[in-house]
Order: sequence, then structure tokens, then C-alpha cells
Amino acid sequence: MIKKYMTFQKNSGISPYIWTILCILPFYFIFQTSSLIKIIVGIILTILFFIFYRIAFASKGWPVYLWTFILIGISITSTSLYSYVYFAFFLSYFIGNIKERVTFLTLYFIHLISTSASINFSIVQQDELFLKQLPFVIIIWISVILLPFNIHNKKEMGQLEEKLEDANKRISELVKLEERQRIARDLHDTLGQKLSLIGLKSDLARRLITKDPDQARNELKDVQQTARTALSEVRKMVSSMRGIRLKDEIVRVKQILKAAEINFEGNQDIAIKNVPLLTENILSMCLKEAVNNVVKHSGATSCSISIVQSWKEMVMTIHDNGVFKSEEDNETRGSGLLGMKERLEFINGSLELLTEEGTTLVIRVPNDVKPSEKEEA
Repeated sequence: MIKKYMTFQKNSGISPYIWTILCILPFYFIFQTSSLIKIIVGIILTILFFIFYRIAFASKGWPVYLWTFILIGISITSTSLYSYVYFAFFLSYFIGNIKERVTFLTLYFIHLISTSASINFSIVQQDELFLKQLPFVIIIWISVILLPFNIHNKKEMGQLEEKLEDANKRISELVKLEERQRIARDLHDTLGQKLSLIGLKSDLARRLITKDPDQARNELKDVQQTARTALSEVRKMVSSMRGIRLKDEIVRVKQILKAAEINFEGNQDIAIKNVPLLTENILSMCLKEAVNNVVKHSGATSCSISIVQSWKEMVMTIHDNGVFKSEEDNETRGSGLLGMKERLEFINGSLELLTEEGTTLVIRVPNDVKPSEKEEA
């Protein structure tokens, strides 16, 4: 019991004691009068004030105005008849807890005007008991001015903090979702390319096993090496999600095109300068997905890749002489293009698709890339 009391005292400070004194204090002022009728009326008004005060806290809508006006009336009566002005402090606390801005301001000014008028009236009447406690009356009057706004602002800050906390939780969930989607795309692109290469080399080895056994063995060695490389890349991606350089990706792309018996046209040695790792990583992923689409769906016999860097932007062009299959014809290809567009959004890049004389993908990324709004969110 003593521990509970000490905990309550530590957490609440002196506020409970101040409220207790303010609840008992009106009876002291009531018994200062010599009239029995006034004493009875004062006790009734005090009891009614605390009952209505509790009801007012549980009210919503227009009843708030009704109960507040009744409480203000009791407070003015107590000030005029018994020189007890401290009910105004209770009202200030109650009005400060009103959430609706219009209701708060309306009742605040009504309470302030009525309290000021009752205090001035008592001063003009030269009430001796009232004048003795004038310093405390001034404190109460200042509280009537400042306390409601202080409480109301704290309530608003608390609500804003709750909304901010909810927003942070939602942002955290969205970030996790976006990260899952990004990892899913990366795994799809990495494993998709390697498995496609394994499948192509396996088919080639099967065709060559009777015609050229030595070449078939070489192809199977490449399958084994590619499988090991895929496993290593997946492990590295899961552990650190490392970036992929364009120069390295061009080498892999050349291998997969050769395995698919598609002629590669382009310069393997790419010299790019001052390109952020994020940009180079996304361009590598887009190149990987584009070449996968060429191998799987286009039926092309040649594929050209060019990367041109200027002071304004970097342009990567992938062209093949095959047939373009729309999203309606092939859902996988449509999903791949959508994945590329989503990646490029993070670096303010763009994707242009041309289907004349084969299929051409033009990817543009501005230099000095800053994260887009989506990435910052």
C-alpha cells in the first residue's frame, strides 16, 4: 500500500493535492457567511458544480455548451455571493480539454469575459473577503487567460504525435513492402538470367553430345560454372545486396547471347565516369532484364547494345531484330518492362519502347542523379 502511494506521488507530483484543496476550499468560504440559507444554497451549488463538471467531461456536441454555461453561472454566483473565484480554474481546465477548435474558442472567450466581469464587480463592491485574497484572484485570472490555451496546445501536440507515430508505422510498412518487391525483382533478374543460360547451354550440349562430344563437355562445364556463379550471387545478394557494375554485366550478357546463338553487336569495354553506384546497379538490372526478354521472346538473331554518356544524361539502347510481343501476348515480358520502369523511377530515369524494324529499348538517366520523391519517402 505504501509503495503504491509513493508511486502515485512520484508520477503525479503535487497536482492531486492542489485539486483536493480547491475541492474543499469552497466550503470554507461558504461557512464564512452568517446566513443559514446562503450556507445551504452554497453547499447545494458546490455539489451541483462537481456533478455537472463530471457530466460535462463526458458530453459531446451541443450539450457541451449547455453544461459549460451552467458551470459558468455557478462560478459567477459563487464569486458574487461567497467571494470564491476558484471555480474559474476548474472551468479553464475543462475548456482547455475541448478538442473542437470553434467550440474551444467560443467557450474560452465567454468564460474569460464572464470571469473578468465577476471579478471587477466584486472589486467595485469592496467585498472585504474578496479583497484579502486579491493576489490569488489575480493568479486565477491569469490562469483563466493562459491555462486553456496551454492545455489545448498540449492536446493538439499529443494528437499530432500520435498521427506522426501512425504515419511512421505506415511508412515503415511501405518501406518493408518496397524492399521485399525490390529483393524479389533482383532475385528474379539474377536467377532468371543464370537459369536461362543454364537451360540454353544444356540444350546446346544435348544437341552436340553426338556431333561434337568435346564441345558438349565444354558446354556442360559452363553449365556447372554458371550454376555455381548463380548460387554465389544469390548468397551475396541476400547478405549484402551488392551493386552490379555495367562492365561486368556486359560480359554476362555477351555470354548468354552467345549461348542463345544470338549475334552480339556492341563494345564490351564501356568507359563511364562519375556514375553513382545506385544508377549503375539499376542500369545493369535493366540491361539484364532486357536481354532476357530478347532471348526468351523475340526470336532475334542479333542484338546490339550501346551506352552513350553526355554532360546531360546517359543513354542505354538495346536493339534486336526480332518480333515484339505485347503485354497482352506475353505477361512475363510486360512484367519485365514494368519492373524496369519501377527501377528507373528511383533515379528519375525513363524508358522508351520502339517496335519499328525490330524492338528497341531506349533508357535515359540524367547525370548527377538525385533520389526521386518515391525513394525519399
